Amino acid sequence: MPAETDFLSAGAAAGLDDGARQAIHAAPRGERLELYARMLVRAPKDALAALAAASGLPLAGELKIDEAARPVLPARLAADFQVVPLLVAGAPADELHLALSWPPDDTIADWVRTFTPREPRWHLAPPDKVHQLIRDHYGVGAGSLDLAEAAEAALGETVGDTDADEDAAVVRFVSDVITQAIEDGATDIHFEPQEGQLRIRYRVDGLLVPVPLPENLLRFQDAIISRLKIMARLNISEKRLPQDGRIAFRVGGAALDIRVSTIPTIYAESVSLRLLNLRKEAYTMDRIGMDADERERITRVLDSPHGIVLVTGPTGSGKSTSLNAFLRQINSTDLRIVTVEDPIEYEVPGANQIQVRPEIGLTFASALRHILRQDPDVIMVGEVRDRETADIAIRASLTGHLVFTTLHTNDAPGAITRLIDMGIEPFLIASAIELVIAQRLVRRLCPQCAQATPVEPRKLLDSLAVLGIEPTAADGVAELRTPVGCDHCRGTGYRGRVGLFEILRPTEEMHDLIVRRESTRALARCAEAHGMRTLARSGWAKVLSGETTLDEVVRIISVNDR
Repeated sequence: MPAETDFLSAGAAAGLDDGARQAIHAAPRGERLELYARMLVRAPKDALAALAAASGLPLAGELKIDEAARPVLPARLAADFQVVPLLVAGAPADELHLALSWPPDDTIADWVRTFTPREPRWHLAPPDKVHQLIRDHYGVGAGSLDLAEAAEAALGETVGDTDADEDAAVVRFVSDVITQAIEDGATDIHFEPQEGQLRIRYRVDGLLVPVPLPENLLRFQDAIISRLKIMARLNISEKRLPQDGRIAFRVGGAALDIRVSTIPTIYAESVSLRLLNLRKEAYTMDRIGMDADERERITRVLDSPHGIVLVTGPTGSGKSTSLNAFLRQINSTDLRIVTVEDPIEYEVPGANQIQVRPEIGLTFASALRHILRQDPDVIMVGEVRDRETADIAIRASLTGHLVFTTLHTNDAPGAITRLIDMGIEPFLIASAIELVIAQRLVRRLCPQCAQATPVEPRKLLDSLAVLGIEPTAADGVAELRTPVGCDHCRGTGYRGRVGLFEILRPTEEMHDLIVRRESTRALARCAEAHGMRTLARSGWAKVLSGETTLDEVVRIISVNDR
């Protein structure tokens, strides 16, 4: 059998020196091919071919798992050694074909022989494909929960302290679930006890995605929930009341802030995790999806010495990300920037950022009152939740401060009527507001697999009608880009999200409408007459530019939003 030790001893022929061989041997198995590729200064695909030639192992053809052989190979073994049983047509019954990303050594060969008398036949495959097969067919964290059971199945006896093994398995499983969520770009993780199962789902690109899980997960349900509560420093004996906490989770040398919320359900406690501080890199206005005209309109207002900039939209629509981009746009050494947030999602270099703590009386309103005594030039208030906060923010803008804040409304004109409903005097609103931006996030088409497809005229017109866009907008549109699905986008056809923006700059005519307490519809008609592009039209522009699809825009926006 060609083995890893044989391959590494022949490393000189493969262009590796002793130090390189030792570095490869010390690296985790799933990372060795990438390291080998860097050493050879080749693409991973070419490095895999070179590895196959140097080790004498064949490259796997069609990567399809052998479901009949899957129970033979324990999840712990598959996860630790990154190996899966491979379906090969016409293979003899006494052979077990296995795909892995690095040549096998004696240890893995011995383990395989422990679980099956079938003769192993080894194949090399890309590490990401092997990892995906393990995740899809064994479940996320399956190797973690398989420790005690795999040992007992192999040796027919209990190894060590079973309780200690189970505790360690649960700790590792929870860590695996969170780590996988980070790799998938999830913003939330939901642990949901159901009848006869514990369901775990990630929210990725705004949609909930079921997580493939180990078959023996239900056995560990109570231990998993308790582990999450311990990590969040919650009372594990209290299962009747909702609780809130936070976890400081370290991954790749970086600290991740996780907000934890538990609620009692009829089966067990449901636990939700909000993952924060995942993206430390700076977000600019063009990166969040603003075109040149939108950036220019906003930049003019950001240069103002005072006034309010309101960003509005539902939870998860990217409001905090936009505010962060605005702050970075104007950030300079001659401006004193103070923010009050809950939670602090992004760190802004040079800014003074405050985390609200309602339990000790540090609310948005109280923090804002104290901020005004700190000689700020720019103030960012994470959210206007009540009349008191709104009133202080309005008055701060009228006394020479530039104020950024957010509000929950469906569209930009609705933010003005919402402030009036909160009890703010209309003449103060008309004088203070410089800009209102409503926004949504839609999934961005995967750049690797999206393709142009001829449009169906009737479907196109129906979708435009739902968005409230006139049929003439479809004139001359013969084809649009559509999702396909590939490994890069996990088969969804989408990768990441892009913003849609509705930008309202109050005019003199609108000032009069605000003071007269006119309806949202009247304000919207006035704004559109003066050049405001609605969310629907912003979405249609993104469709025409090939960034997203019409179905995606319709899913997020409809004419009923106004």
